[in-house]
Amino acid sequence: MRLSFLAAIPALFLVSCAGYQLGGVKPASLANVKTIAIPMVANETQHPRAEAIATSAIAAALTQDGTYKLGSTGNADAVLEARLTSIEYTSIRGSRLDSLLPEELHNRVTISWELKDGTDRTKVLASGRSSGRSQLFVDPNLQTARNNALPDALERAGESLVSTLATGY
Repeated sequence: MRLSFLAAIPALFLVSCAGYQLGGVKPASLANVKTIAIPMVANETQHPRAEAIATSAIAAALTQDGTYKLGSTGNADAVLEARLTSIEYTSIRGSRLDSLLPEELHNRVTISWELKDGTDRTKVLASGRSSGRSQLFVDPNLQTARNNALPDALERAGESLVSTLATGY
């Protein structure tokens, strides 16, 4: 009786992790991609320097995730071509005395992207849109407040983009 109980313990340990797999959970279409190059993001908005902030945010999210490595355009398995398509501001809360004067704003950025094969740029491996948001309080200098909130929203959009590449959703 005791011997059969001791023999059952290792079997329980093996069954408890039956659905777990070691390794990544990359989408099947990206199984051969190990390195990704990120050229400068195209900026279709009027915000200055937004392309540099977006490129840095995507590169930081890709490095932090660890599923793919950063590479140069010449030797990467895939190239991520991205466009910053919109930066939208909406009012969350207005002033008590003037409802048209916002006190707090919500910004939303949208990045359209395509992951292309590193050797044949006409072959698209994956594509999509990613967005990120942040909130900001309106101070006397609205431009400075918007500039300070933009990196946070772009960081969230970059994390969403890399999550899509790493897991498929």
